[in-house]
Formats: sequence, structure tokens, C-alpha cells
Amino acid sequence: MDATDTPELAAFRAEARTWLAENAPEHAGTVKHRLHFEHADTAREYEEAELASVRAAKAWQARLHAGGWAGVSWPAAFGGRGGTPGQEAVFAEESDRADVSVGPLLIGLKMVGPTLMRHGTTAQCAAHLGPLLSGQSVWCQLYSEPEAGSDLAALRTRAVLDEAAGEWVVTGQKVWTSSAQVADWAILLARTDVDVPKHQGITYFLVDMRSPGIEVRPLRQMNGSYHFNEVFLDAVRIPADQVVGEVNGGWKVVHTTLAAERAMIGGGGGEKARALLALAVSRGRDGDPLVRQRIAEVFTLDEILRFLGLKMRAAIARGVQPGPEGSIMKLLVARRAHEAAAAALAIEGEAALLAGADAPDDGAWQQQLLSAQGLRIGGGTDFIQLNAIAERILGLPRRRQPDKDTPFRELTARGRKEDRP
Repeated sequence: MDATDTPELAAFRAEARTWLAENAPEHAGTVKHRLHFEHADTAREYEEAELASVRAAKAWQARLHAGGWAGVSWPAAFGGRGGTPGQEAVFAEESDRADVSVGPLLIGLKMVGPTLMRHGTTAQCAAHLGPLLSGQSVWCQLYSEPEAGSDLAALRTRAVLDEAAGEWVVTGQKVWTSSAQVADWAILLARTDVDVPKHQGITYFLVDMRSPGIEVRPLRQMNGSYHFNEVFLDAVRIPADQVVGEVNGGWKVVHTTLAAERAMIGGGGGEKARALLALAVSRGRDGDPLVRQRIAEVFTLDEILRFLGLKMRAAIARGVQPGPEGSIMKLLVARRAHEAAAAALAIEGEAALLAGADAPDDGAWQQQLLSAQGLRIGGGTDFIQLNAIAERILGLPRRRQPDKDTPFRELTARGRKEDRP
């Protein structure tokens, strides 16, 4: 039992812990932080390891589904357990202790699912929510673009309607796409009207990643992995019934997905202080006052994030969707990841200079320090989150947007002139 559990949550925790003890051991260690394939030397090796990770995640999700533990807080009408956000949080905590995860499926379960339940058609929900819960489908998101930077609304991927065929024809490029190599489906943002301001001409699509015209190219990161990819779309055809929400109304839909993503990132990572303490004990440094101080700082962030998570789940239980508060959690998760990894390397001492199998814990903390930098970018940069906090929580004046009412066609034409020597 956790000290913050109500009697009802305590009973639920006991039930979850018992079921996990009986079912999790053979799946333990699955897809935990991707550390088991961060050292792949080539993109092909990484892809093979990622496929193995997907298979493990699917097998575990199928076990959850069969046992009635898939989609703990999803409404029963959509195939879930119909529980509370608090119960979902408890199950996540117990799963972390049992060392099991559905890592590669999280985009679908935590971002696509909530978006479809809120904005999708009956047919879209029927087609996709079941496979998500049973572990049959992997999703990725096709949002970021090379020329859009942090301004997602400046995306240039175009979708043109072929009315005779009842299909949208999409051409463009996306970048920083997680799991694109192994995804079955993707959520896609594309521009469907260039004669209105940039936020108004965007449409939200569902796209089969096996569609002709899609090419995925892996990107090597500074931590040595190929987790991210760039995706090229060359006249990809998407049936008209795969639009989520209204045509040109995708910006409203994407807010749901982005809020869910920030809540997912903000609620992830588990406790760090406990792992740091174990490392300090193993290195004989748990009595060092400077080490204890650094562990205490990380423990403080652990607790702040835990209580913010409780507050967010309580709001969700009242019917309030995740909002800008998720930006606070995302900022703190990125900060904690960096501080925890830096503390770990300080504890390791000279061994921190090693990597891979030569380093303590197979170089897990070294990998986390390198990977932590991506948390400051993915899901919206730190500066985007700070703007959201300033404007939507603190009520500070919104930053000036000189292009807010300018048709997108004029913005791109102006950009082309400025790019000329």
C-alpha cells in the first residue's frame, strides 16, 4: 500500500500486485528504456532489436488484455476496464516495480487512443481501439518537419483532395519520428488549405504506414541509437474517411494529442532516487554527504512529480482533460533525467568514463545522460512549455504573433524571397 492510497486504491493495488506477481515474471525486463539496444552498431541491428522489443511489448499487452488489465482507465464502451485515473496510476507504479512495460505501444495507447475517443468517428474507434488494447498495432506520429522547427503550425506537408477517388494525396517530409520503422499506423498533420492563416488550414489524418509512397530513413543520435527517423511521403493516398475531426480543423484535434503526450512524458521515467541510492550502496558511497545531497535533490523531484501526477489524475477524474499543467511535469521530467544521470556518473567516479559492458550497469546511466537531452526537445521544447506555463497558467500576456492572421501562402512566398541570396 502507498501512503496516499485510499482504502479502495489500496485494495486495487493489492489485486494488481498479485496479478502481476503471477503474470509478469516471464515478461520482466521488456522494453525498459530501450537500453538493451542502444548500443547497436548499425541501423539494421537497431531495427532488428527494435522489432524484438515490439514483439515483447505486444506479447505483454496481449497478456494484459486477456487478463482484463488493458486500458485500465479507458471507458468500458471503448473496450477498457472502466477504472479511474488513480487506478491507472497505481497499475503503472506496480508495473514499473514488476519491471514490465509496453514501451513501443505507448504512442498508440496514451496519445492516439484518447484522441480517437474524443474526436474520432464511430467507425475509426471500432477499427483502431480494439487492436490498440489487444497489442496488435504500433503507432507513430508524423508531426515535426525540417522547416517548421518548434512552430508546428508552420508545417508544409500538403494534402490535396482527389474528389473522384475519394482520397487525399499527401506529399511532404517529417522528421524525429519515433518507431517509424516498426509502426503499422501513424497520426499525420498535413496542410489542406494554404489560403487561410497557418493554424486554420491543417487537417489531422490516420495513415497506414504500409501505404505506397512512404519511405523511412533512420537518424543516428548522439547516444548511438537509431530511435528517430525521417519519413518521406510521395503522393501517398489516404481515404477520405481517415480524417479525424473536420477538414482544416486539425489544430483543435492536435491539442488533445499534444496534451496527452506531455502528460505521458511528464508521468514517465519512474522513480530515480531509489536507483541512485542502490548505485551509491553498490559503490560504497552511500555515506558520502555530497552524494546523499544529490540523491535528496533527485528524490525531491521524484516527489514533486508524483504529487503533480496525483493532482492531474484527480482533475481527469472530474472530467477535466490534461492541460498546460502537463507542461510543468514535462519540464521537470527533463530536468530530473539530466540531474539523476549526472548524479549517477558522479557516484560512479572514474568508472563514469567507461561505456557499454565495461561500465557499471552496462552503461545505463551514461546512456540516460545522453538521452536526457532529447527530453528537452521531444513533445515540445522547454521554451514551448515555458510559454504555455506563462500564458495559460500565470496569465501573462501572449507573445506577439505577427503572422497569426496572414494566409499561409503569403508566408511561404515571403520565406522563399528571404531565402534567396
